[in-house]
Amino acid sequence: MQYSDDKFRKIIDLGFEISQIRDIDLLLEKILKEARIFTNCDAGSIYVREGDSLTFRYAQNDTLQGQLPPGRKLPYSTFSIPIGHDSVAGYVAANGSILNISDVYQIADYFPFTFNRSYDDLTGYRTCSMLTIPLKNFRGDIIGVLQLINAMDSQGEVTSFVHDDEELIRYFSNNAAVAIERAKMTREIILRMNKMAELRDPKETGPHVNRVAAYSVALYEAWAGRRKLSQVDMDKNRDVLRMSAMMHDVGKVAISDSILKKPGRFTPEEFQIMKLHTLYGANLFADISSDFDESAGTVAISHHERWDGNGYPGHIDPQTQKPLPGFEKEDGSAKGKQGEEIPLFGRIVALADVYDALSCRRCYKEAWSEADVLENIRSESGKQFDPELVEVFMDCIDTFRQIEKRYPDHAE
Repeated sequence: MQYSDDKFRKIIDLGFEISQIRDIDLLLEKILKEARIFTNCDAGSIYVREGDSLTFRYAQNDTLQGQLPPGRKLPYSTFSIPIGHDSVAGYVAANGSILNISDVYQIADYFPFTFNRSYDDLTGYRTCSMLTIPLKNFRGDIIGVLQLINAMDSQGEVTSFVHDDEELIRYFSNNAAVAIERAKMTREIILRMNKMAELRDPKETGPHVNRVAAYSVALYEAWAGRRKLSQVDMDKNRDVLRMSAMMHDVGKVAISDSILKKPGRFTPEEFQIMKLHTLYGANLFADISSDFDESAGTVAISHHERWDGNGYPGHIDPQTQKPLPGFEKEDGSAKGKQGEEIPLFGRIVALADVYDALSCRRCYKEAWSEADVLENIRSESGKQFDPELVEVFMDCIDTFRQIEKRYPDHAE
């Protein structure tokens, strides 16, 4: 089969692009987006294999997205389906072959599965053509399924997917599978590092760090859109920010249990020791060998700074724990960073972290109501938080609600 040089080159370039993304959630979003662009389709979804099931991880739909206000993301629920013959995606995962269907409402009787119309009925959308591709690694193992929906012709009308493109999409999907495996491994390493912190501090749970990271990316995306940053810069920064935000409190592993696990309020002396977790976290990433190291160190040391300059640890050398020259207070401590002296990623994670801490139940408090959380954040605009980020946050609250549902706390 012959392919145009442009299409072949595009697939090769896409393979390189996705290999550069290290965060699993952003990678899945990129894979789905680029596969949709390549096949010129209206919608799609992506599943990741977990044992004998496929977990629905990401969805895109241009038609439904166009019905939302600018900057608002399409809501979707995470669910799992068994690998087997009852669903289109499950069938493709079980058989390991591409399935190209012209109209899912008229599936041939010899197929064992049917199409679930519940989402169409709920949204008023009409799913028609569907191209479902297994994501295979280099060993031939199925690690997920890519599902593309409603190919569009040059006039914007729904048409069938082109059979001649199937081999190119298969090649792209195999590269995507390898990238997904690598990104999953990176996520697991980060979660294991956080698990160490969780063993020391019960507040540092896997759902908590996942929520803070996802909130941070949502804030950054909205902020970057307002500033009209290029998509290339946005993609790069989202990747490192998400991973860095997950590591924001990893320095707590160096804090004594007698302080970290204290149920009551800290004494002034204990609080001073507790503040050191920002410096310990920064020191973990002091040997900078990547943009992730630099970003993670920045987030660790700056996510407790305040816009008004009354945060910590301030202008300080994390290794010597001494104030930088010219930034000493009269009592010998370091002056706090204020305003835009605080790195953007630190300002973002500060807001995301406080939102999650107030919204969720802890061993020492009940969850606040959403109204109280929002009022607190509004009242801290220009004091604890960057005023522009507070404005962005208020526009993102629907996205935050979706994230909270995606990463619920473990049942107690």
